[in-house]
Amino acid sequence: MRIAVTGSIATDHLMTFPGRFGDQLIAEQLDRVSLSFLVDELEIRRGGCAGNIAFGMGGLGLRPILVGAVGDDFADYRSWLERHGVDCDSVHISELHHTARFLCTTDQDHNQIASFYTGAMAEARNIELGPIAARVGGLDLVLVGPNDPDAMLRHTAESKSRGIPFAADISQQLARMPGEQIRELIDGAAYLFSNDYEKGLIEQKTGWSDEEVLDRVGVRVTTLGPKGSRIDRKGEPSIHVSPAPERGKADPTGVGDAFRSGFLAGLTWGLSLERCAQIGNLTATHVLERVGGQEYELGQADFLERFGACYGKEAAAEIGAHLRCLRP
Repeated sequence: MRIAVTGSIATDHLMTFPGRFGDQLIAEQLDRVSLSFLVDELEIRRGGCAGNIAFGMGGLGLRPILVGAVGDDFADYRSWLERHGVDCDSVHISELHHTARFLCTTDQDHNQIASFYTGAMAEARNIELGPIAARVGGLDLVLVGPNDPDAMLRHTAESKSRGIPFAADISQQLARMPGEQIRELIDGAAYLFSNDYEKGLIEQKTGWSDEEVLDRVGVRVTTLGPKGSRIDRKGEPSIHVSPAPERGKADPTGVGDAFRSGFLAGLTWGLSLERCAQIGNLTATHVLERVGGQEYELGQADFLERFGACYGKEAAAEIGAHLRCLRP
């Protein structure tokens, strides 16, 4: 199964605030917030939603096709991704702009305040999927991840016109895009990814109820943070998938991206939706245990051991027939 992962490719600047954001807000003055947070730590990491998802898929033994726009400062990042199994031959290199920047501050309750500078990402709207499909012998699925809004709309429209199944993952761009565009991105999607907060925002901005969304997508996948994940399909009972226990919490940045990595790996292997979500949950847990969306390592033996402890030995044996982590 050939999957193109489109979306942001960025450098993450991750900061830690030793207090709670909520304690600094004055309810009567939320219309004129002016705050500065003195942070204790700054970590600079490779990131971007598409970069993170592709990295995780590569770590599980797949070869995803990364599609996005970057600056000429991408050389080291590219080498890193290629060493982790990612096809970077369809990444557009801007001659004018730097690779995008993500600046995020996390408080002690793992709440986050973030800003995103697009940089070269704006040129992703110029990328055509047809030549990419021709280069790799066809595409079986296109993940349309958070990106330049025009690029998201273009990739969605082209997927529809070419008859390529696509997964909608609007994520951070929900706050920016109007309801009409969100409806365009969702309608006809084989899969719709969001977290539980974004799920409500999708319904609010589109004006569609949960049932109406399910009329328009094949599978709706909702991540629930510490409660795991849920899978919904029209006319079918919801499937709740319990989380995979973590060995410690470091930083939540990139957790949702890693879930998508695992879920897409399960789809590639032809596994059930429940099993896909279980793989996603455990992959996401690995990110939570580290600072940065690509600082974790997936080891074959350890992943299967943890998977079996959480979801059972039979489930571990089922994924073990497909799993090919880069590390033993």
